[in-house]
Amino acid sequence: MKLLIDRFPEFLSDAISIGEGAQLSPLTKKINNIVITGLGGSGIGGTIISQLVAHELNVPVVIHKNYGIPNFVDHNTLLIGCSYSGNTEETLNAIDAAKSKGAQIACITSGGQLEALAKDNQWNCILVPGGNPPRAMLAYSLTQLFFLFVHYGLINGNYLSQIKTAQKLLLAEKESIINLAKTIVTKINGKRIVAYGDSVFAGVIERFRQQLNENSKQLAWHHALPEMNHNELVGWGGGDDSIAVLIFRSDFDNPRTKIRMDLSQKIFKNYTPTVLELNAKGANHIEQAFYHILLGDWISILLAESNDVDPVEIKVIEYLKSELAKV
Repeated sequence: MKLLIDRFPEFLSDAISIGEGAQLSPLTKKINNIVITGLGGSGIGGTIISQLVAHELNVPVVIHKNYGIPNFVDHNTLLIGCSYSGNTEETLNAIDAAKSKGAQIACITSGGQLEALAKDNQWNCILVPGGNPPRAMLAYSLTQLFFLFVHYGLINGNYLSQIKTAQKLLLAEKESIINLAKTIVTKINGKRIVAYGDSVFAGVIERFRQQLNENSKQLAWHHALPEMNHNELVGWGGGDDSIAVLIFRSDFDNPRTKIRMDLSQKIFKNYTPTVLELNAKGANHIEQAFYHILLGDWISILLAESNDVDPVEIKVIEYLKSELAKV
């Protein structure tokens, strides 16, 4: 896993090449709404892109992480199915339901049943390299979502240019990101971790929490501001110094949210001395999102080493899937 995280900038470059070479058909009907369905490492890209481009979209995006589909789905819906393996049962179930309602469907996968379905139904399908844990392939899945959004005219092509500059940024900042992650881990090791950030970056901090769960094998939680200020903040009355707070900050945070973060920090520090600000680098919010993603990945892998756990194995998920297969 450490090698895969180290290769994130390389994967991003390869993902751009795949997107540029994808042969995609145009839409056949007007799109009134978008549903992105996918779970785990395959699904987090949908959450991230829906927040990063929300200010430009003229149609709503629903992130669906469940069986079935929302009732509004019809022939004016674009449903994008994301399953790295191509065999995620919830995603396949949702796609089957969307097909029955005449939705326009596109897929991102490395193969499996989803690739076969796409071929049989002549859906747009972007294939990414297989054989790795889905969470390690976010550079591929997230980048292909941007390519699909641009292809369908949902966002402008500037985002693709920003992904290219993000790739260069990550290469240039590689050593500093690793060193920063090492410093952070020395301060948060052995503590319960909570991550906060602006709502635009909620998917990015959710990704970080997921990486702590799967790579570091530890429980953690996350929340976004300003919503966090309307509920969880009160819960800090039960906080203590066993908690480490990581605040993911960006130059593109809402100005009022920045003030809320400053004020919230003062409250956190009444209960724990371990409150760290992680400031993103980059010239735009896409670069800064990718910066935080990679920094979070490195923190998770270095914590795994500190916890003396295998960051790759997910035996408990494999057990769950094997039991479900019996039913």
